Amino acid sequence: MPQTAAFIGGIQKMVLYETRARYFLVGSNQAETKHRVLKIDRTEPKDLVIIDDKHVYNQQEVRELLSRLDLGNRTKMGQKGSSGLSKSVMAFGIVGFVRFLEGYYIVLITKRRVMADIGGHYIYKIEDTTMIYIPNDSVRVTHPDEARYVRIFQNVDLSSNFYFSYSYDLSHSLQCNLTLLQRPYEQWLSEASSAEDKVHTQSKQDSFDIFEEEGLPTQVVYGLRNQPYYKYVWNGKLLERVKDTVHPDWLMYIIHGFCGQSKLLIYGRPVHITLIARRSSRFAGTRFLKRGANCEGDVANEVETEQIVHDASVTSFTAGSYSSYVQVRGSVPLYWSQDISTMMPKPPIRLDQADPYAHVAGLHFDQMLQRFGSPIIILNLVKKREKRKHEKILSEDLYPAVVNLNQFLPPEHCIEYIAWDMARYTKSKLCNVLDRLNMIAENVVKRTGFFINRSDFYCHTLRPDDRWRDVGGYMTSSGRLQTGVLRTNCVDCLDRTNTAQFMVGKCALAYQLYALGMIDKPKLQFDTDCVRLFEELYEDHGDTLSLQYGGSQLVHRVKTYRKIAPWTQHSKDIMQTLSRYYSNAFSDADRQDAINLFLQVYQPSEGKAHLWELPTDFYLHQKSTLILPHDRRSYTMWWTQGILSYLPVPYDEAACEDTMKKVKVKRVNRFDESIDIYTEFYKPYELTLFDDTFSIIMSNAASKSNKEEAVLQRKTAASAPPPPSEEAISTTSEDDSEEDRDDEGSVSQRSTPIKLLIESGESSRTQEEIQPQQTVKEPYGLNLSELPAEKDVLIYKRFAHLGENQHMVERSERINLAKIIYLEPVSQFPEDSIYGVCPPQVDRDSREVFESHVMTGRGHVRVLCREDMLMYREYVKNRYM
Repeated sequence: MPQTAAFIGGIQKMVLYETRARYFLVGSNQAETKHRVLKIDRTEPKDLVIIDDKHVYNQQEVRELLSRLDLGNRTKMGQKGSSGLSKSVMAFGIVGFVRFLEGYYIVLITKRRVMADIGGHYIYKIEDTTMIYIPNDSVRVTHPDEARYVRIFQNVDLSSNFYFSYSYDLSHSLQCNLTLLQRPYEQWLSEASSAEDKVHTQSKQDSFDIFEEEGLPTQVVYGLRNQPYYKYVWNGKLLERVKDTVHPDWLMYIIHGFCGQSKLLIYGRPVHITLIARRSSRFAGTRFLKRGANCEGDVANEVETEQIVHDASVTSFTAGSYSSYVQVRGSVPLYWSQDISTMMPKPPIRLDQADPYAHVAGLHFDQMLQRFGSPIIILNLVKKREKRKHEKILSEDLYPAVVNLNQFLPPEHCIEYIAWDMARYTKSKLCNVLDRLNMIAENVVKRTGFFINRSDFYCHTLRPDDRWRDVGGYMTSSGRLQTGVLRTNCVDCLDRTNTAQFMVGKCALAYQLYALGMIDKPKLQFDTDCVRLFEELYEDHGDTLSLQYGGSQLVHRVKTYRKIAPWTQHSKDIMQTLSRYYSNAFSDADRQDAINLFLQVYQPSEGKAHLWELPTDFYLHQKSTLILPHDRRSYTMWWTQGILSYLPVPYDEAACEDTMKKVKVKRVNRFDESIDIYTEFYKPYELTLFDDTFSIIMSNAASKSNKEEAVLQRKTAASAPPPPSEEAISTTSEDDSEEDRDDEGSVSQRSTPIKLLIESGESSRTQEEIQPQQTVKEPYGLNLSELPAEKDVLIYKRFAHLGENQHMVERSERINLAKIIYLEPVSQFPEDSIYGVCPPQVDRDSREVFESHVMTGRGHVRVLCREDMLMYREYVKNRYM
């Protein structure tokens, strides 16, 4: 029994009801058994007043509450205006609340789509949203610039690559989420004891336990709710106004980036490969407008990419096998920019500020040490040799910064720096780019390791692999942890970076599949179905991130670097280059304003310059430029205090006091809905119709040649009609044709036409006696137009008779097969039945052979005798001579 479990979002469906004075937002869980109500005041023109009574309602209580509200808000007879309580919109989550110059708006998710599932946890993509103005028109104070701010805010397309989950924390990695659940529950006793009082005040319905009636102890599970990693949360500021006043079930955090899943079958075992990319919400923006880093160590175009591989045959975090590998991309952590006013395709790179003590780089790598541990490996792909110094400027400043920071770190935790001119290698006909990247990837994966939540297989000990022995990471009793991360960068962190990340991911995927027992060697060839699917996944990942940051899809793909791209690819690359140039020159400024407004980097107010009037957004992202910092960070002790004592394990995943404060713990019943992921995923309370799940549609070609054809509609079991009578199935040709047309036009989604041949004069025959005339050769590969042979019918009847009789046989009885059917025994067992099997007698020689085989597998080889040597000589003679 799991001792800890993550809480599932208790509000997954919402209905917004409207009156003249208030909005009532009624939220429910997936099964619609528990409801909560938010009351939003509409009489305040510029303030947000939200009341959450923290009470959990059942369906009957919610109906009574809504009926009372409807009755109390009805206007008098004959009075104009809306009356009572009206339903406004149905939704699946709250994105947040935002205010510009007038009142507040609420942003709701109205459409969603399942993109992946990880261990029974669904990941949804936002398909559509709606933005509703809260104050009533009677108290609205209009402002002329309000509509322009609304248009800018809506330029952030929430239906494009925004993701959320009710039960899985997308802002953290799989390693962080699972290690949180695997900690001993004794660590949560102090926190859980403070929440003990809440458990006793619950209603009996909430704390119902089936074991209480029997006098057995209640099975307690510690429910956990971890604080999200706000760096990758995009609606954190939009929920900041209400997160302290409403129940946590109302809060749903979204990420921006990419999510894709491919499903494989490896020797019959289902394997899901999931790719999740989390884009940082700090120093976020478009290509030429956001370069380098800000004063807090946040870099532009920072994306954390995680590939998750799990055996889908077991849907459980505690019993299943899960593996993940994380890598990062991001701009070079220096103060640099490019001037786009010159309208050049490649504006010159300019270092804006000297940083001799690598202060900003130290802040950036401090964040990485906290989240990923050590070692931090930098793969710098910018050019080294250029006629005119351009990209080389970044390398000349980055390498001294890394050397300066390393001199204060312990040698075993130093930052590793790998510089490789990928563009120059690509132009050379003698060099293979991907071979070189594969060598780098092997070294990187062996240094950082990967995460897996199960121990090594015994076969890995019997047949050890040289590559497997050298894999790094931190070994635990239940598997291994990834320690450290690869940080890849070029200038844009788009084309070259995506290809390098694919090669590292491909190498890590081989180790993950090997660790899960799917393949016999930790190596994957390029031209295999698995790698092709993985390459398509990474290309979709690269195209999506490139569109978000650069304005176009990838220009150079994996096939380009493999030099197997088709001849039409060159023209496509030219079009993508032109598209990227157009986007950077004309539309990036508007997109940057929208991002700044959505992330609340800029908040409009009266007497403040408007967003479109600012000459630059530099001071919005550099918060400490206008104030003198009181606590200047040490240049030598540039890391956060306490990090080094936990390395190589990440500080954020260590069981220390700071991380314990971020987790809220509550004692709940094991069968409570708030932690029951089985019910959440499989939904056993839902009624599934067979006709919706598996539809049988046959061709109606035979109806044109035979007019004696009728249509019998199969309904569901709940609404099944009586057997067809003579009135329902007529033999008249005119009536049949009329009925055919009417029924075919009125067939619903839950009824499937099955056409049965009825001969004249035999309308009283039952449905079982009617044989299907139409062929099903095309959909099913079988031709059932002819009647089955008499021999086959006899075999089927005997099989059915045998199945009926096997349930009447008691365990103590001997089965007399002669009374049922004569079967020829094919088993060597003297007694064979469905209840018991008598094992055969094994002679002494066979037992010795088996024991010798087992001992040899354990490494204990017996001494060869003369018969063995003669047998071996005879084998060699026959085989090779």
